[in-house]
Amino acid sequence: DWIERVAMIPVDGMDGPADVCVIELGGTIGDIESMPFIEALGQFSYRVGPGNFCLVHVSLVPVLNVVGEQKTKPTQHSVRGLRGLGLTPNILACRSTKELEENVKEKLSQFCHVPAANILTLYDVSNIWRIPLLLRDQKAHEAILKVLNLESFPREPKLDEWVARATMFDTLQDTLHIAMVGKYTGLSDSYLSVLKALLHASVYCHRKLVVDWVASTDLEDSTRIEAPDAYKAAWNLLKSADGILVPGGFGDRGVQGKILAAKYARENNVPYLGICLGMQMAVVEFARHVMNLPHANSTEFDPNAKTPCVIFMPEGSKTHMGGTMRLGSRRTFFKVADCKSAKLYGNVDYVDERHRHRYEVNPDMVPEFENAGLKFVGKDESGRRMEIIEIPSHQYFVGAQFHPEFKSRPAKPSPLFVGLIAASSGQLDKVLQGCSNGHVVPAKHQFSNGLYTLAAHQNADVHSNGHAKKLANGLANGKYYPNGNGVHA
Repeated sequence: DWIERVAMIPVDGMDGPADVCVIELGGTIGDIESMPFIEALGQFSYRVGPGNFCLVHVSLVPVLNVVGEQKTKPTQHSVRGLRGLGLTPNILACRSTKELEENVKEKLSQFCHVPAANILTLYDVSNIWRIPLLLRDQKAHEAILKVLNLESFPREPKLDEWVARATMFDTLQDTLHIAMVGKYTGLSDSYLSVLKALLHASVYCHRKLVVDWVASTDLEDSTRIEAPDAYKAAWNLLKSADGILVPGGFGDRGVQGKILAAKYARENNVPYLGICLGMQMAVVEFARHVMNLPHANSTEFDPNAKTPCVIFMPEGSKTHMGGTMRLGSRRTFFKVADCKSAKLYGNVDYVDERHRHRYEVNPDMVPEFENAGLKFVGKDESGRRMEIIEIPSHQYFVGAQFHPEFKSRPAKPSPLFVGLIAASSGQLDKVLQGCSNGHVVPAKHQFSNGLYTLAAHQNADVHSNGHAKKLANGLANGKYYPNGNGVHA
């Protein structure tokens, strides 16, 4: 019922429902967590009938290193389990380190009851943006249209711009170091949206991104005593970075480290982007060290703070329990026309961005902050909720209460992330001049000529478990080279 309801909602600004609704059911066949959903989809496929339901089953085809043979047994077993649960795959998408051999395809077709033309091979590529090109070359779109009886609408995918971007990505040479100061650095997936937004922006600015993980707790004075090596390593990474990003988070662990990172960026004119908690801590830092308010804090960490710069401003329930999040898309109005943020967004009057937080900058202290040099350039419609901060005298010191990474796309990178990367690589003035109305990417897209040539891709050495190197204290301070696949170097 939920799928059918959502499928009827227009999404492209035109009248009527979409032609196709795409649903992803994650997990592994046989796992108890996904059983209710598999049962629901089984009933759903029977109800809507053939021609209205196309099941693409993603499966691993491992390669035995000893003999180099591609093994089909895992896929056979998962398809058998799926069929036993009432679902029959129409298309197999096979993940493997190398291209599927023809005899392996035939074997899968025979034992999984899927036509060979509907067995797609998704092997390892130089960057993840090449996967749609693999699918196009194998006519995946035609297979899906055939299953859904939509063959009367054949159109070749318009991927010229995408091809140019994927090709150019492999040719990037100039590296750019961004320090990611967070508390969940041991698990990079915690910041996956932020990493992808950084990647989109760095490719837009023609830079090869290197993310230096800095555990915020390692920047704190307590670590200098308990683990001096980790403290020194964290500060060395921070000081050697071209730009600093402090993402969101909850709880008081590592907060002091985030404040120190914001202080370092402000005092040394290093490009800084703070998201949600990263913005709030920049405000607290400014109050403590510029406005001489040593007791400034967020009531999230000190409910009885003498100088509450950040306070609990729920949108729903007024208690601290349940329904207190300010969630989803909200409108931000620019209050200063010539600020960097407004220019990056194309000099529009307002933007809609997604939120996820409970605490806000104390509106009663805003006049004091602005008199001291911290400008609140973006606010909500009421003017009581502060959405974007800037320090005009700084080359790029921006904080956003919302999460701009959630709307970043390869062809349309988040403006605030573009600002950070551009400032960190000395291109901010050029980018600000080129921003067109309402879109961070200039109207004449810089990838559209497709003149970039593909460079030979060398696979970097990575840890067998795919995780970043860990220091003695167990925190993953270190480097992250995004190749689009999220592999740590």
